[in-house]
Amino acid sequence: MPVSGSLHIFAKIFYTMNLHEYQAKELLKKFNVPVQEGIACNTPAEAEEAYRQIHTLYDSKFAVVKAQIHAGGRGKGTIRGKEQRGVAIGKNAEAVKEIAQNLIGGTLVTIQTGPAGKLVNKVLVAQDVYYDGPNPVKEFYLSILMDRAKGQNVIMYSTEGGMNIEDVAHNTPEKIFKEWVNPGGLLQAFQARKIAFNLGLGGNAFKNCVKFVTNLYNAYVGLDCSMLEINPLFKTSDDKIIAVDCKMDVDDNSLMRHADIAGLRDISEEDPTEVEAGKFNLNFVKLDGNVGCMVNGAGLAMATMDMIKLSGGEPANFLDVGGTANAQTVEAGFRIILKDPKVKAILINIFGGIVRCDRVAQGVIDAYQSIGNIDIPIIVRLQGTNADVAKTLIDESGLKVQSAILLSEAAALVNKAVA
Repeated sequence: MPVSGSLHIFAKIFYTMNLHEYQAKELLKKFNVPVQEGIACNTPAEAEEAYRQIHTLYDSKFAVVKAQIHAGGRGKGTIRGKEQRGVAIGKNAEAVKEIAQNLIGGTLVTIQTGPAGKLVNKVLVAQDVYYDGPNPVKEFYLSILMDRAKGQNVIMYSTEGGMNIEDVAHNTPEKIFKEWVNPGGLLQAFQARKIAFNLGLGGNAFKNCVKFVTNLYNAYVGLDCSMLEINPLFKTSDDKIIAVDCKMDVDDNSLMRHADIAGLRDISEEDPTEVEAGKFNLNFVKLDGNVGCMVNGAGLAMATMDMIKLSGGEPANFLDVGGTANAQTVEAGFRIILKDPKVKAILINIFGGIVRCDRVAQGVIDAYQSIGNIDIPIIVRLQGTNADVAKTLIDESGLKVQSAILLSEAAALVNKAVA
């Protein structure tokens, strides 16, 4: 992996929109995928009423209250300052209300959120699926995503589902099965049967699993998902197969076809700086380093982050201004980068192909003059169309902007700035 961890950033910039569990389940139901039913609630009072409805509709002995955040590990996570888990069972309306009071407005810290945690604004009150029946219940794992190495969609599944799936993958990888599907085709019947067989199912459970997996794959394709994870995939005591939990990521580039899904975006779950950058059509990912970078092109941006790392710094962000950069977008990029108090220097690395270097240089000058005094070093490397004109503009601007031609020169200036 490149030294800056740019593979991780590369994953993030395959732009996806995350959905909450309750939203994802409603979408799955449109494809006839059975799910654990539930009601999304904004207040403890709503959660209390939701329990009563679920108890009446499904004869549930209890309800499961789940914090709705864009992160996994909720079952093991806790609310900061409390012992409340992110997923808990309430055996009556009063217990459900109390759990909701502990969750809503609290900060849930899980292994995926990191120490900062995430604010819980909503909970899902879901039905009991552990009802009595003739057969034992069982939890499985199943996910669908793109295997970029093979250029095919892959269904990953295991007989060992639940909260410890990461341990299963690490300690007993032989329990993880994979089934590949050509992106242009459908899941074949024999593949769905193979998955049900490998999960050890028989009888009605086998038949229901075949239908479930087939419909789930249709949902993955039909909704333009980049990732769809069901954990646990649950076999009830009467051999139904249902999605108890669902994590769904939808490809941003497909949202023009899915206006209903685009309307489900929850910006409160996103980094405010990244949301602001999106208003200017800037592709921005916040990092934890000390060198801000502004680049055109995702590949060049990742190479630039590697160079920053090698020069002794740490990238503070990924910022791709794209091929239509102008003075306004450059200024917006500057302002967003400068909001980070950790930034000790800014590196602008532009290859002028579609975008002219002199246009970017003028944008840098205009932004510098508009923002006012910028008390950190700015290093500008411009190569390509009108690079010579751009260098002249920078050098004659009278601003405290350092220009470089070679990448090694830019690296040396970065090293000096953060030393």
